[in-house]
Amino acid sequence: MIQYPNFDPVAVAIGPVKVHWYGLMYLLGFWGGWYLALRRGRRDFTPFSNQALSDLLFYLVLGVILGGRLGYTFFYNLPTFLQNPLVIFRIWEGGMSFHGGLIGVLVAFALYARSRFSRDR
Repeated sequence: MIQYPNFDPVAVAIGPVKVHWYGLMYLLGFWGGWYLALRRGRRDFTPFSNQALSDLLFYLVLGVILGGRLGYTFFYNLPTFLQNPLVIFRIWEGGMSFHGGLIGVLVAFALYARSRFSRDR
């Protein structure tokens, strides 16, 4: 049988405030994506400005976070949500879903494209 490592999910705890490894990886992923997009955006043949790339990444970050939370709530915690809809705001209890985040990113792409290309006309 495979033995999984048993480590503390909390990276840093200062009083009641706890920073989890999971949250740090989200932050690192968002920062890395933003950095790489802006770096690639500096090339001459890139049709997007740095501002347009930053706007897109803002939409995507919102899509990941909101979609991940909504997906977790609706896919895995629906009975609790139906009893108490405010459970969706209990982020300290955890709960994100990959497929909810993916759906959120697809919606964010669509909203960004709609807002960007409707302004260009």
